[in-house]
This record gives sequence, C-alpha cells and structure tokens, in this order.
Amino acid sequence: MKKTLLHIFSLLTLNLCAQNTYQIAILKYNGGGDWYANPTALPNLIEFSNKNIGTNIKKEPATVEVGSSDIFNYPFLHMTGHGNVVFSAAESENLRTYLLGGGFLHIDDNYGMDPFVRTEIRKVFPETDLVELPSNHPIFHGKFDFPNGLPKIHEHDASPSKAFGIVMDGRLVCLYTFESDIGDGWEDAEVHNDSEKIRLKALQMGANILEYAFSN
Repeated sequence: MKKTLLHIFSLLTLNLCAQNTYQIAILKYNGGGDWYANPTALPNLIEFSNKNIGTNIKKEPATVEVGSSDIFNYPFLHMTGHGNVVFSAAESENLRTYLLGGGFLHIDDNYGMDPFVRTEIRKVFPETDLVELPSNHPIFHGKFDFPNGLPKIHEHDASPSKAFGIVMDGRLVCLYTFESDIGDGWEDAEVHNDSEKIRLKALQMGANILEYAFSN
C-alpha cells in the first residue's frame, strides 16, 4: 500500500510540475478543533503568490481529510485552528507516507493548537522532534527576505514568533509556525483590521513558504 501511494504521489507531482499548475489543500482533522478557520486566508495567499512569485495555483484550495489517499493529489497541505487535534494511527501513517514521499505540510497555530500539534506530530514522526529553524534558513530568504526569521503578525501573549520543522533526510517536510498567526494576516483586510504593512509582511512570508515547498 505504501509503495503504491508513493508511486501515485510521484506521478502526480511530476504531472503537476510538467504543467506548472498546482492545487493546494486545507487539511481536515478530527478532535473537535476548527480546521476550517481563516476561510479567506489561502485564496488570498494564492492570489498574491500567483501575481508576485510566478506560481500558477488554482484559486480555490481543496479540502482533504488527513486519513484519505486524496492527500497525494496535492503537493502542499495547510493546517490551522485554535484547538484540539487528533490523528489516529492510520491517519498518522498516511500523513507520514505523504510527507516522506515528497509532500509538504504547513501547520499554522491560530493560537491554542500547540500542545495538540506537538503530541500528534510525534505520532507521525516518533523518531525525531520539531526543531526550531534559525533565521538564516532558506525559507526566510526566498523572493522576500526576512533577516530576523518568522514575522510576528498578531500579538496574543506577546511571545516571539518561532518556526519549527521536521527535517527528514535533509529535507524540511513540515513547517510549524508558532506565535505568529501568519494565516490571520492572509485573511481579508476587514476580518482583523490589520494594517496593509502587516498584511503584506504575512503574504510575503506565505509566498516564501510556497516557493520553498515547490522547489525543495
């Protein structure tokens, strides 16, 4: 089963690259957390990235369940929310196969996910830990330069923003953005009343994430 899914994912990725078209997906998970938070975020990020870094991503993201083989249709998954996350053993294995096969997962803590994310990601990768990415990591220095690393978008408890990752065989397969709320900055301006400067910073960092995911 694993080899079959890896083969399917490889073929899909090659097909997407050949066409230079992509669709990305929101990851739907169990546990009661609001996986559907920030509904305008990804469409806005897609529009910004298509315009500014030359991606050709379908405007509307898909929604895919973590345990579904459909995740292999998408080279990039985005996961967010404020609360509980639960991965079953089968879901953890499915997500692991996807990530080791070339997929990329961006988790954005919308404030409140942290203890659940850390527990569930350990189910997916029990042999390694989330590691903090230094400010000189390439993901912060793509089309847009962030010399101090992950930008702070919303304050909450005023803790510094941090980016963590899972690195397997030298490849960053999972990015976890914490204490930043970067997805809030991608939303329509009237949702959070952020300044244009803040929204631009969030969108630029998001474009860097997509650029990195599609080129590594």
